[in-house]
Amino acid sequence: MKRLPLAIGILAALAGTGASAQSVNLTGVYTCVDMCRGQLPAHVTQNGYELNLLTEAGVPARAWPDWFSPTSRIWIDAFNQGAVYSPDGMVIQFDNGTIWHRGVPLRRPR
Repeated sequence: MKRLPLAIGILAALAGTGASAQSVNLTGVYTCVDMCRGQLPAHVTQNGYELNLLTEAGVPARAWPDWFSPTSRIWIDAFNQGAVYSPDGMVIQFDNGTIWHRGVPLRRPR
């Protein structure tokens, strides 16, 4: 009978990790602001914990929450690199130095 509460606790802990794996919805249009490989807007579409990316160079890729830091990083298998995202989901910074900002770019004076 002592094992039942332990089993319930373990199951609750395991069930909680899936729901809290991603702390913010990253879906949106992003503008590359540093180390860009193209000039197109980047797109992120999140469905549950899976992400579909379309880079500023028009390259599609899939991403998932990073195994070791699921609440702050994603892993992009096709690029063999990760990326950290801000707590509000407005900035994604890739390990190679590329930085995306969410939203419409500001017009610069000419």
